Amino acid sequence: MTNGTTQTWDAIVVGSGMGGMTAGAALAKTGHKVLLLEQYKTLGGLTHSFSREGFSWDVGIHYLGCVAPGDRERGMIDWLSHTPMDFEPMGAVYDNLHLADAPPLALSRPFEAHERDLKDRFPDESEAIEAWIAALREGREIMNTIASTRALPEFAGDMIDWWNHRAINKWCKRTTKEVAESLTQNPDLIAAFTAQWGDFGGRPHKASFAMHALIPGSYLQSGAWYPVGGGKAFADHIIPTITENGGEARAGVKVETLLVDGDKVVGVRTSDGEDIRSDVVISNIGARETINNLLPSDCGAGDWIDEIRALPPSIAHFSLFLGFEGDVEEAGATRSNHWFYPKGEIDAVWSDAPTGNPPGFFVSFASLKDPSHDPGPQQKHAGEMVVWTDWSSVARWADLPSGSRGTEYKAFKQEVEDKMFALFKENFPDLAELVVFRELSTPLATAAITGHHEGRFYGLDGTPERVLSNALNAKTPIEGLYLSGQDVVSQGIQGALWGGILCAASLDPKVFKQLRG
Repeated sequence: MTNGTTQTWDAIVVGSGMGGMTAGAALAKTGHKVLLLEQYKTLGGLTHSFSREGFSWDVGIHYLGCVAPGDRERGMIDWLSHTPMDFEPMGAVYDNLHLADAPPLALSRPFEAHERDLKDRFPDESEAIEAWIAALREGREIMNTIASTRALPEFAGDMIDWWNHRAINKWCKRTTKEVAESLTQNPDLIAAFTAQWGDFGGRPHKASFAMHALIPGSYLQSGAWYPVGGGKAFADHIIPTITENGGEARAGVKVETLLVDGDKVVGVRTSDGEDIRSDVVISNIGARETINNLLPSDCGAGDWIDEIRALPPSIAHFSLFLGFEGDVEEAGATRSNHWFYPKGEIDAVWSDAPTGNPPGFFVSFASLKDPSHDPGPQQKHAGEMVVWTDWSSVARWADLPSGSRGTEYKAFKQEVEDKMFALFKENFPDLAELVVFRELSTPLATAAITGHHEGRFYGLDGTPERVLSNALNAKTPIEGLYLSGQDVVSQGIQGALWGGILCAASLDPKVFKQLRG
């Protein structure tokens, strides 16, 4: 500890992902001087983009819900942004489902269209489908209600939970699988109900149904959208709100520990040994990561720490980034995304990679969604293939630095890449002929770039226990320490956005007043 340092910052935000940007910008809008710190070389967290050989990819955005004009989340983004952001609608069909050998099932919005899609495919299951659509609506509603308690005093949150206990028991405490199986015994329809679980990493047998209703269900509310300019547009438009109001945003600064005086957080210490003081520190790196990586061991709050550590982490993933040259639409690429389950096995991950083949994968073509993308004379386009896995597949190399993992790791990566690309080629044979660039990212890269525990990019798993945990309130039991980001509300960009807003409002209620204004 250093003594006598003048307080310079009203708040320090650790981590520049969506929740960190949002919390920092909201506080800046209400008159606070904010310092935003990011360990990686690029600001934006999982919203950032990267480029190789003339191609650009987002690392964590494939589509967004709740950003249509008039949506609350769109209003939040408009308020937070220094200059207006634009979003491009993906059209009526936003996802395509490929289940075993069945014809592709196009998924469209809104709720009524989605209901028709399912009834056309399963005409004998009308009652179950109508019940599922009703459940999605009710599950979203109760999840939004619970989210609002994250910025309230504990007694107020307990009152809201008590008042809504029937809905909580019905939708939050049951898993996605339990709700689906209570409506139908048709395995193909259950697969169609639950197939988009990768949007938030909540495997159907583990995830709270309310979380499934909130996130995949968000596209049915007002459609699926993509940020014009790609994911990096969030940092381009939101971070200037912080800097133009007296704050700073610094990349390449790793926070080593929190500075604690007695039972109160008073700042941070960086890996360079710099002490930066503030009475408020907002951690946007994840609840578990905050405890494991930033908190001194003698900080107290043992019950809170134990509860968070008991919550399971989410999934990990491999991403195969693809660069194409040529007429990709003629070859089969679409603005809508594709979910593939070659054997119809929905609730599984490729935990034993590279043995066998992935049980499921996701394909997206970002450059077709972005009207600002210029393919140039070579018709350059970018695509991505995602496969869900477990940390165990790469754990044996976790303690070795990148570039020092040896020939065994290099061979492992090549085998994973080859198997993934073989599946891509099998399903998009004409597109595969246009691929001129491939690069595989593993959970080790996610862990290194984001700091997420075991590379689990969705943070804490969306289980019923996580949904109902009071340990994830924005204001922690440790004075001066706040949580932001997707662990506070829900996984994904929308959840991180809400986490940031609720965190900022916990510090300054003027946030809600200005938003309403």
